[in-house]
Amino acid sequence: MRIIAGKFRGLALAAVGKGDAEAHLRPTSDRVREAIFNLLMHGGYGDPVEGARVLDLFAGTGALGLEALSRGAARVTFVEDGAAGRALIRRNIELTRSMGVTDLYRRDATRLGPNRGAPFTLVFLDPPYGKGMGERALASAMEGGWIAPGAMIVWEESAAPVVPEGFEELDQRRYGDTIVTLLRAPS
Repeated sequence: MRIIAGKFRGLALAAVGKGDAEAHLRPTSDRVREAIFNLLMHGGYGDPVEGARVLDLFAGTGALGLEALSRGAARVTFVEDGAAGRALIRRNIELTRSMGVTDLYRRDATRLGPNRGAPFTLVFLDPPYGKGMGERALASAMEGGWIAPGAMIVWEESAAPVVPEGFEELDQRRYGDTIVTLLRAPS
């Protein structure tokens, strides 16, 4: 796993191998991550990454958030409740030397509670597949004030998710066993 583009381009991230099923780690492949960022950058949505406040829910290794940081995001907050995932994220933050522009929360993404800071303009949502956790996490993030009006949400799932009321589906693509859905939060 490596950073695809930007200031950390080519940097190898901490190895997780094929993933860790017990820890629910299923890293987004370099190919899918590259496709996601190509869609974000060239999909006619402006540049939702440059200067963004990024929320990486079910962050796993942190690769999506760190890719965004590499491409110009201002700050990234990682939410991961698994010990293995948090250790990988900490290591990857060290590798990119991005301690000053990242936060790591040990929290259940489906029960975020209130956000005490500014809301996020770009949200990565990569829950364990097929468990309905993405819907619950998105509802929790909205309820807690984590998502800015009009924010872009990138949602990875194994099947097309149920788009919550008020959200606009912008695009949906399949990459192998992964379906990536782009949403716009209510304004």
